[in-house]
Amino acid sequence: MKKITLVAGLALILVLPTVAVAKPTPDRGDKRAAKAECKTLRGQSDATREAFRTQFRSFVACVKAHAADEAQEEQSAHTNAAKECKAEGLHGREFGKCVSEKAKAKEKAADAEDQQETTEFKNAAKACDSERGDTAESREAFKQQYGTNTNKSNAFGKCVSQKAKAQHEENEDETETPPAS
Repeated sequence: MKKITLVAGLALILVLPTVAVAKPTPDRGDKRAAKAECKTLRGQSDATREAFRTQFRSFVACVKAHAADEAQEEQSAHTNAAKECKAEGLHGREFGKCVSEKAKAKEKAADAEDQQETTEFKNAAKACDSERGDTAESREAFKQQYGTNTNKSNAFGKCVSQKAKAQHEENEDETETPPAS
């Protein structure tokens, strides 16, 4: 009997770490949220659609990437909420309620951050389209400034990436800076 218990215990010890590290599988809710996020990200203007194609190549690729992100956000929110509630010393029903409330709040915060990143991406696409201009000369200057490959054809995507990153960092700085007293 001791031998069986020992073998079962060892098997459990070997299996648990691999399960804990495994990537979460997106469910229908994750895929639904990802589709909505990708539709918003794609936008309505030619500039945002061009930037979307540059970043994702296809709508399906966007949904796949964002569904995986949604599933990861959900798992992280639940795990972190459970740790916080455990640290508070809660048990039973109170623990379950605590985890549920905290996980929902964390998921809502992650969704708000996703929305902010989408807005930054769309604003960057519009700014780059405006900067690129309509003349052959302005477009060539734009390619020379932002393009990094041999024919500079990646200029628009590089511009959008730079501007979205700068906007995100600016927004991060604004939220992290404590108000002056």
